[in-house]
Amino acid sequence: MIGIDKYLNKVTVGDAAKLLQELPDASIDLTITSPPYGSLRSYNGFDFDFEAIAHELYRTTKDGGVLVWVIGDERVDKSESGESFRQALYFKDIGFNLHDTMIYMKSGPSYPSQDTYYQVFEYMFVLSRGTPKTVNLIKDRENRWWGQKWAKTRTRREKDGSLKEQMWYADEGDKLGVRFNIWQYSVGHGYHGDIFCHKHPASFPEALAEDHIISWSNPGDIMLDPLCGSGTTLKMAKIHNRKYIGFDVSQEYVDLSRERLAHTARSLFSHT
Repeated sequence: MIGIDKYLNKVTVGDAAKLLQELPDASIDLTITSPPYGSLRSYNGFDFDFEAIAHELYRTTKDGGVLVWVIGDERVDKSESGESFRQALYFKDIGFNLHDTMIYMKSGPSYPSQDTYYQVFEYMFVLSRGTPKTVNLIKDRENRWWGQKWAKTRTRREKDGSLKEQMWYADEGDKLGVRFNIWQYSVGHGYHGDIFCHKHPASFPEALAEDHIISWSNPGDIMLDPLCGSGTTLKMAKIHNRKYIGFDVSQEYVDLSRERLAHTARSLFSHT
């Protein structure tokens, strides 16, 4: 095992399953990544070894660290693959907690189906090694009960099915409430990133990476994207003063990520 300094604040070309083996145990605070799936399992001619990568991600995640796994399902022969669920359950089987199942909702479909409702989302599985050590929940949802104080009797269903009356009090003092776990972003050229991200066929929005970085990490934490593609996670980590490590099997995309990071400045302020 080589150590982490060799890879800090760099993008390295190579097979993630092998490069992860060189990182120390419990060295990563937060991983945000989106793997190839379905027919993209052999990505640009390279195989994607999910199980090997999953085990290495568990080994390298700190106690209380978080993994955000952004994944969708391919539709084959009129049926969704269900690969997303299998991967989430596999992560649970090897020790991760499934802290939250979130939805990344897009502003519109890429290729509208002719026999199903238009598909506009992917899963964001928020997995943790134990209880997350950092939780900075974003509050940007308008609270319609803001400023109201009231009390009334409500009924609650007990485990045995019976109803029980209880007095319920509310003091809605915050104008903005914690957002829901369905996050919607505009997608497409000119909407969700810079000129670099659109040179990759499957980049996710910069705001998606940013929101997870704010939610599950603090300045100075070490972030990882082992399948970094166009480098979106790495760019936002740099802007928010996190240390970052990026791996990708494609030299083309490693070069793209490096160029993108070279055009990215760290913030002058510390962001939670």
